[in-house]
Amino acid sequence: MTGPDRDRPRVLYWSHAPEEVYAMVRAAAGERFDVQTLAEGDQAERRVRIAGADAVVVASHRLGGDMIEAARRLAFVHHQGVGYQDTIDLDALRRTRARLAINPAGTTVGVAEHAVLLTLAVMRRLSFADAELRQGRWHVNTLRFESRELDGKVVGYVGMGRIGQAAAARFRAFGTRGLYADPDVRLPDARERELGLEKVDLAVLLANADIVTLHVPSTPRTRHLVDDTALGAMKPGAVLVNTARGDLVDERALVRALETNHLGGAALDVFEHEPFRPDNPLARFRNVVLTPHIAAGTRDAFETKMHALFDNLARFYAGADVENEIDFRDTGHAA
Repeated sequence: MTGPDRDRPRVLYWSHAPEEVYAMVRAAAGERFDVQTLAEGDQAERRVRIAGADAVVVASHRLGGDMIEAARRLAFVHHQGVGYQDTIDLDALRRTRARLAINPAGTTVGVAEHAVLLTLAVMRRLSFADAELRQGRWHVNTLRFESRELDGKVVGYVGMGRIGQAAAARFRAFGTRGLYADPDVRLPDARERELGLEKVDLAVLLANADIVTLHVPSTPRTRHLVDDTALGAMKPGAVLVNTARGDLVDERALVRALETNHLGGAALDVFEHEPFRPDNPLARFRNVVLTPHIAAGTRDAFETKMHALFDNLARFYAGADVENEIDFRDTGHAA
């Protein structure tokens, strides 16, 4: 467990963040854990810190094999969210005794709201209008031809888990109707009626949706789910929204679809390669809205996440059942 030299487990927060964020992490941990944070966030500091860590909290910064090998005391890795597949070297982790859990708490509302926010922003060309106004250009009539409203539109949900359902509830309030495609989920009839949804095949969704919003995890099956073929199958003028994982979308294919004006726009919070570079060709389109992987990044969500996470770590160190544990040594699914 913690060893004879320490009274409390030492938990390393793997992301480099402002002190205000660290304060929220420590507040959630309370006196139960010795929380370690990063001053600089470089690899040298990470290597030193992880050598003495009993547990690590991982978010967007990848926990690679070299760092896992340096973690001599590591007993538990807790993901801050749910997307562990692309942020943890599972092959290296399998060579240790450490256990792994994810944390679905806190993300649902923030991501669902962000999906709606991005959709409204791209349909009303918010980023372009704001940037132009700050440069003294008054586009009072320029955007009338291309600006659209949500009312009466068909929203296509690729994935209908907890976030997909939360997004559907919010989009429905704008007068939309929904189609959803998910090979693993069929909602009860009453829930479909409540959310104004109809289950269809992905091909039907792509052909009929005015907005396609992605709510599936990153897996080998979903990598480049949205490629040239999928984009070509989308309704002309449709909008693509991605608040899930960057590798769901083939960005080169997306650029081609935007260049030909087949799509009406795109709104992305996640990217194939992060952090986003300003020379990424997606940055040149006025009908594209970009945010830096912040859909779940609200104060409300973070506080909820941290309390759930440290409560779960406390269960582990008390010898109790751990919630949302991943059986990554065998199936890669929740244990």
